[in-house]
Amino acid sequence: MATPIRPEPSDGIGRDTARRRLAYLGPAGTHSEQACISYDPGSDTVPYSSIEAAAAAVNSEEADEVVLPVENSLGGSVTSTLDLLIREKALFIRREIVIPIRHCLVAAEGTLAKEIRTIYSHPQALVQCRSYLMKTFPGTQQVASESTAAAVKEMLEEGGQAAAIATERACCLYGARLLAKGIEDNPNNMTRFVVLARADHARTGDDKTSICFAFDKDVAGTLYMALGEFARREINLAKIESRPTKEILGRYIFLIDLDGHRLDAPVAEALAQIRDQTSMFRLFGSYPKHRIAG
Repeated sequence: MATPIRPEPSDGIGRDTARRRLAYLGPAGTHSEQACISYDPGSDTVPYSSIEAAAAAVNSEEADEVVLPVENSLGGSVTSTLDLLIREKALFIRREIVIPIRHCLVAAEGTLAKEIRTIYSHPQALVQCRSYLMKTFPGTQQVASESTAAAVKEMLEEGGQAAAIATERACCLYGARLLAKGIEDNPNNMTRFVVLARADHARTGDDKTSICFAFDKDVAGTLYMALGEFARREINLAKIESRPTKEILGRYIFLIDLDGHRLDAPVAEALAQIRDQTSMFRLFGSYPKHRIAG
């Protein structure tokens, strides 16, 4: 049986005098960077070209923590982050951050809205602003970029008949002009980020724990029995989903977010029971719940 790693919990403070080094999926000016700023405005933020490279920076001690997107309220889970959590045994979730996603239309200085023929952005941003684009810029060519920040750079290289959908910060960073704010179709668009470090967080009394597990046999009732361990202890499950094992078609890894800290007695008992029932068990960590004001 696989045994869950139980890291020593941390309060997340780290070094006494040095500024916290946060790795994130770059470039600068993206919502990932905004999540870093929201989490720790005084940190040193370092962009990386991929989720894997950003996580590796913590393993190599180039960074103290890494901030990665894990779930969007409209688009669902970020599967590349989930897959990294499943296979990465040395990093644990220390915090979660939820930020609103606000899109802006930006262009080069001197560009008029009526002159725009091409709009650059990340594919998700283009989809999230679809109604606005159809109403305001019908027939305009839409070009996919690697990120909203990269879209600003590409737009500026093209010149006067292009615009980009990006963050307001990217507009300022790259010297563009803000044409419109809040152009997203759904004002409830939010993204949840996780902060990964070499240990999870100490108990606060208002915590969440994330785990994953799998079974070696596809037998009726196995998932039901595992989930029953939580029900019997009145532990609320905040989220449950599955990812393919990538080994056998039809076999899945189940990922669960649950209320409580792994050191709380009912949670610890449930996790021990599930560990004994499964062929693979991975503790992602326990961490304070993000509370949305209002």
